[in-house]
Amino acid sequence: MSHIPVMPAEVLALLSPRDGGIYLDATFGGGGHAALILESAACILFAIDRDPAAIGRGAALLARYPGRMTLIEGRFGAMLELLGEVGVTHLDGVLMDLGMSSFQLEEAARGFSFRLTGPLDMRMSRNGPTAATLVNTLPGSELANLLADYGEERHARRIARAIIAARAHAPITSTTELAGIIRVALPPSHERIDPVTRTFQALRIRVNDEFDEIVRGLAAAAGLLSPGGRLVAIAFHSLEDRLIKRFMLEAAGRTPKPSRHAPPSARPTPRFRLLTPRALRPQPAEIATNPRAASARLRALECLALAA
Repeated sequence: MSHIPVMPAEVLALLSPRDGGIYLDATFGGGGHAALILESAACILFAIDRDPAAIGRGAALLARYPGRMTLIEGRFGAMLELLGEVGVTHLDGVLMDLGMSSFQLEEAARGFSFRLTGPLDMRMSRNGPTAATLVNTLPGSELANLLADYGEERHARRIARAIIAARAHAPITSTTELAGIIRVALPPSHERIDPVTRTFQALRIRVNDEFDEIVRGLAAAAGLLSPGGRLVAIAFHSLEDRLIKRFMLEAAGRTPKPSRHAPPSARPTPRFRLLTPRALRPQPAEIATNPRAASARLRALECLALAA
């Protein structure tokens, strides 16, 4: 099994690693992007992942680049604290790739994939409530709201009713069992994506508190960047991308102009500039060789030098 890093050329062009620089891969995953960064410049790289299995897989990369890489187990939303513990207070670049790693998706026991039979787990850090806990205990209205808010599922109430009915007979414990319940509940569809995808996405986001993690991580990354430092973030669905876009627009001072009837007020000089006015998407050649890259959207921001 191997993990193919998404949009590698675009990541390197925008992150622009340099010799002697200090960088953070906030979502180590399969280590593909980390290897690219280390190969591109004689830099120092810190890498964070909340999944202990990902940290374990990083041993080979640590051996390949002795003294240049440090792996840290934890949430990237806590990067200020995690990096502070190892004496790092400033960075020249941060990468946040919010996609699932191939290792997580292809390991049935992790419960992330509805195509593989496994326990309804979905925990990245291996602790806390599982997806099965949510599926079997949430009230119907709360379950429907979860699927609508985190999965953008149009048929959220229909799916929630089907889950409630099924669990009344016996707890729902496996990925394929849940997928079967969803498919029976939904009307025929000609969508390109499997209709089960949205429900699994919603459960995974809730189990791992992903949206709050993204908000905390973006703010922490921006606070750590030195002048000239860059933040590169890759999202894989519209909800993630919306959070990144809003954060970067605000950081770059691209908030809506006040009404002309409002009293004048001084707007602070932005500390950042957008490097990507619009999200970048993978090239067709990349999608042909790595179909999982198809939904990727990349945005980047640069920290400006403060006025003297």
